[in-house]
Amino acid sequence: MDTHNDIPLKVAVVIGSTRPDRRGDEVGIERKGAAVGRWVHERARARGGADYTLVDLADIALPLFDEPLPPSLGHYTGEHTRAWARTVDGFDAFVFVTPEYNRSVPAALKNAVDYLYAEWHDKAAGFVGYGAVGGAHAVDHLRGILSEVRVAHVQAQVSLGLYTDFEDLQHFAPADHQEGALRAMLDQLLPWGQAMRSVREKAAHVPAGV
Repeated sequence: MDTHNDIPLKVAVVIGSTRPDRRGDEVGIERKGAAVGRWVHERARARGGADYTLVDLADIALPLFDEPLPPSLGHYTGEHTRAWARTVDGFDAFVFVTPEYNRSVPAALKNAVDYLYAEWHDKAAGFVGYGAVGGAHAVDHLRGILSEVRVAHVQAQVSLGLYTDFEDLQHFAPADHQEGALRAMLDQLLPWGQAMRSVREKAAHVPAGV
């Protein structure tokens, strides 16, 4: 019997940009990633169906990968690595909020994925990209990266354009249809999150050596 049916999924909304806040003359301009991440988090919580937590990589502040052994061995030496492992291990699914830098993902986000291995296994992921072409290249690259650590990713995604969803290319102002796109992505993500939880549950009960 699946013992997790009545336990809400735990979903992390991961802000993949670590750019510092920028300020105009008198008005603070919030970092795009933080604005988009908060929008995703608020709309997801309003939708319900899971427990959503905002995880900002700027707060995690991981250094460039500095473990002496490959993450696949699971022997983490740094406290920052162990803390990040505990964080990731505590979630069933992820919504990655990523900008596009030079047709790919930010280095900080790639670094955060590369730090760990088993903690990502058999989890589910959805994507919210933003950039000149809606973060399409970044999301495509992130799909490949996450496949290598056995994260199942859903087809639906949110693509936010700098010229259509940001006023003056700075202030986040999503078009009306983007809420529907976010709902569609979450509608796929939550069932996948439940399914992958069942996969982990079954794997945990397989005797060693079988």
